[in-house]
Amino acid sequence: MTTSWAELMSEIENCSACPLRAGCQRVVPGEGSPTADIMFIGEGPGADEDRLGRPFVGRAGELLTKMIHAIGMERAEVYICNTVKCRPPGNRVPTPEEMAACRPFLRAQVALVRPRIIVLLGATAGRDVLGDGFRVTRDRGKWVEKKGVWIMPTYHPSALLRDETLKRPAWEDFKQVRVKARELLGG
Repeated sequence: MTTSWAELMSEIENCSACPLRAGCQRVVPGEGSPTADIMFIGEGPGADEDRLGRPFVGRAGELLTKMIHAIGMERAEVYICNTVKCRPPGNRVPTPEEMAACRPFLRAQVALVRPRIIVLLGATAGRDVLGDGFRVTRDRGKWVEKKGVWIMPTYHPSALLRDETLKRPAWEDFKQVRVKARELLGG
């Protein structure tokens, strides 16, 4: 198991466990506070993320940053990453094999950050963390507790950009995250 951020970043950078690394410009491990109480997990890097090597920097990232701010936090206070660290071609959904190849990295990130709350952004992150039976339309907004970590699945910000009717339920989910954070962390 990875024991340090430096070791983990090196492992991610040098990974060849699936074909995604060969087709991307840059790996996108994640960013934010290495001791964040709240971790956000999305699907995978898009074109902007692949170019810059940073998660959630495109339109969906701008919306996520606004949503984080709306619950009284700054982006630098949380940790943001994706289920896969390399961009799938054409922004397609990562395959189960690609997610499985990256899962040790995601688990290492969770182990290093040790968040109290994880917010799963979209169906792909939900299935990767909660299992194949996860359905975002059915399961979003419902807390799951695993190993002392509270997990809230919600819609991916890109879905909110495609369908504005999802913004209200996503905002309700984020308000629940704010309440849970206050309950667990005080403030």
